[in-house]
Amino acid sequence: MLPGNEAVAQSQKNGRLIRGFTLVELMVVMTVIALLISIAVPRYFHSIDNAKEATLKQNLGVMREAIDKFYGDNERYPNSLEELVAKKYIRSVPVDPLTETAETWVIIAPDADVSGSVYDIKSGAVGNAKDGSAFSEW
Repeated sequence: MLPGNEAVAQSQKNGRLIRGFTLVELMVVMTVIALLISIAVPRYFHSIDNAKEATLKQNLGVMREAIDKFYGDNERYPNSLEELVAKKYIRSVPVDPLTETAETWVIIAPDADVSGSVYDIKSGAVGNAKDGSAFSEW
């Protein structure tokens, strides 16, 4: 035997050269990977939905607090969400995480005897949350 052929000679078994994985071994590995993915992906999407709902609640809370502070300081409600930004009550109008735009907020006007246009704000998203309540009711 040649000096470089010792490794080849050691990797032979019963006259056959062992070179890699068999098709059965590869299929078992692929099955295990597919099983793990089928468990992980639904949990991932469930986590994304929960995060969007939590972000929506937080955004609504921040904007409602800013509207209340504006009313407390000016004795009137803001005329638009952009006025809250201009007067530095919020840095920017947040994006509705469900509709992925800041243009879908539903503005609730105050009673006729109070000046201003923005008394409350709700999400413009359609559908229901995990608890069954409509996003438009939050």
